[in-house]
Amino acid sequence: MVMPGISRRTLLRGALAAGGAGLMAGGERAGDLLTTDAAAATPWRSAPEPGPGRLHEITFEAAEREMALFGPGDAPVRIWSYADKPFPVVRVSRGDRIRAEVHNRLPEHVSVHWHGLRIPNAMDGVQYLTQPPIQTGERFTYDFAPPDPGTFFFHPHCNESGQVGRGLAGIMVVEGDERVKPDGELILAVKDWRLGPDGRWLEFSTPQGASRGGTFGTRRSTNDQRAFAAEVPAAADLRVRLLNLDSSRVMEIGIEGAAAAIVAVDGHAVRPIPLDRSGQETWRMGPAMRLDLLVRTPKPGAVAKIVDYQSAEPWTVAALAATGKPRRRGALDADILYRPVFPEPDLAHAETLSWTFMAASDSVASFADAAGSDPAQRLLMDSLCVSERTYWAINKLSWPNAADRRLPPPLGVLTAGRTYRFELVNATPHPHPIHLHGHVFRVVSSSERARMPAYAADTVLLSPKERVEIAFVATAGDWMFHCHILEHLETGMMGYLRVV
Repeated sequence: MVMPGISRRTLLRGALAAGGAGLMAGGERAGDLLTTDAAAATPWRSAPEPGPGRLHEITFEAAEREMALFGPGDAPVRIWSYADKPFPVVRVSRGDRIRAEVHNRLPEHVSVHWHGLRIPNAMDGVQYLTQPPIQTGERFTYDFAPPDPGTFFFHPHCNESGQVGRGLAGIMVVEGDERVKPDGELILAVKDWRLGPDGRWLEFSTPQGASRGGTFGTRRSTNDQRAFAAEVPAAADLRVRLLNLDSSRVMEIGIEGAAAAIVAVDGHAVRPIPLDRSGQETWRMGPAMRLDLLVRTPKPGAVAKIVDYQSAEPWTVAALAATGKPRRRGALDADILYRPVFPEPDLAHAETLSWTFMAASDSVASFADAAGSDPAQRLLMDSLCVSERTYWAINKLSWPNAADRRLPPPLGVLTAGRTYRFELVNATPHPHPIHLHGHVFRVVSSSERARMPAYAADTVLLSPKERVEIAFVATAGDWMFHCHILEHLETGMMGYLRVV
């Protein structure tokens, strides 16, 4: 089953996957791990309520910094970052409070959108919609307590193709979901960089890319390395937090040389979904999506590879070389996380709404025609938050372009506390990772995936012509709703939902 979910190749081998063909510690045979079906037979416990949390006071300085991105042998690159290295990691526990002060030293305004976190709307970090832009020389303080454990990230929300393209993003880990502690952890941040041979930035967005599948980078990297490799303990259970921080690229993730299972999607725990070392069982993830894997590393001296099979040639995301004495014996039991804690939708009483993600045309309506009397809809945005061109739309409405910089009215008005069932329709020949701010949703069904594991997410990847149903409980606020291929949201495929 493809995107996101188990690959179609799995459907041909479904009985084998469910039955488990046997993979011993050290990754010598494939399959013997606690599968989704086996895990479902055991009770899934909720995490205990957190006690009094700590206050984390953090200072970010958004600035240009010169770094040797790919190692000392490469020409230095002038990246944009929130800290002294690309993709700083903020690690807190569920129940902790974060007070993050952002200083802007860049030549254009910024913000921090805390992607995937269910936090108050005023802290969501969207320029003009939820807060004023943090102008050059100004400061802004974000203050919130993350309610959900998991793997998240943060980034600005205007001129994303340029700002994120230069590296302006970070990683957030919220601990508190582990029922059983693994033997170790590894964070893998995957991103393309649009760099010429001289180390200078190329154009981040092109008309050809923006109007199709996105403008791809020239150099791929994991953790700012062209060929990421790490030594890991042998025959150990390793939690891998994998983040797709790219602007455009869709990946199909599999593993070779080890047993592995998906244990969380977009930070939220799932009953273990097996991956297969031969690439027969894979998971597609678009920009902004995350996967947590539990990997049983191979025997001493062997190497396991996490692989992207979506590339023209399979690309190694990470090579994991096993060292030392074996830590574990027997089959991999990947059922290590507590059940997720977000509000569960009530499908029996859900209101259904349909959203079509489509190419813009002469028939696309103007937001300006529906501006009404809301003062917020008369707010003028600057050129960082609109594009010169419009290629995309949601239900025949496109985010404003340079001809009209007024903040548009919402795509729809929802009622707080009510369950909604959204039908997401991709009417284009290109994939679209669709993100809803401030919410976690259940992925209910897909027109292309008859057999789909149960999971929750904040971003769902629509394949061309696919229909996907999601369901969630609405939370009060103005929440962005858009494609996360950054050029697509900048050229029309973006709006917001008002929940009152």
